[in-house]
Amino acid sequence: MTPIFSTAYLPPIAYVATLLQHPKTLIETKETFPKQTYRNRTEIMTAGGVRTLSVPVLRNNHSRTEEVGIDYKERWNIIHLRTLTAAYSASPYYLYYKDGLEALLMKRYDKLVDLNEAILKWILQLLKTNCLLQKTDDYQKEYALDYRNTFSPKAPYPTDHFTPYYQVFNDRIPFVPNLSILDLLMNLGPEAKDYLNTL
Repeated sequence: MTPIFSTAYLPPIAYVATLLQHPKTLIETKETFPKQTYRNRTEIMTAGGVRTLSVPVLRNNHSRTEEVGIDYKERWNIIHLRTLTAAYSASPYYLYYKDGLEALLMKRYDKLVDLNEAILKWILQLLKTNCLLQKTDDYQKEYALDYRNTFSPKAPYPTDHFTPYYQVFNDRIPFVPNLSILDLLMNLGPEAKDYLNTL
């Protein structure tokens, strides 16, 4: 049975952990694009605490997700890259992943789904996982395995089972679970996959 997920920008850890449980996954592209979701935002740990980074999008009230463009007028990608560098340059694996991350963020993508797909494929490659991603051809209201709205900043995912791992600012900020998968990769590197398999 093939599950369906929303598209996501540097998705949360629980999203990736759930995705890894399946050899093939549908990515929703035909829905009407909803606001304030992980489709175009992510949460990372900084010296000032958790920070949300959002990709500014070009859309109208009835845009399908596949139609949503990226607005580069704000130079958001440079801001994100600088913020991520400030947040993770002291992490154990920053030097291993920074070039790949920079290449993804500095390339211009017309559509949000294309940026997100490139990022997700990069993440799966780092995790040495072969999960086939397939975009939806049409919109269906119901699926047997439907994760499109499971991971949402409006409804925090249960995190009782998240084992604390080292985070860059843990000498002054308590552990925060289920941040962007980037937080896990920067801090655990190759051990990130083992951590994901425990969730």
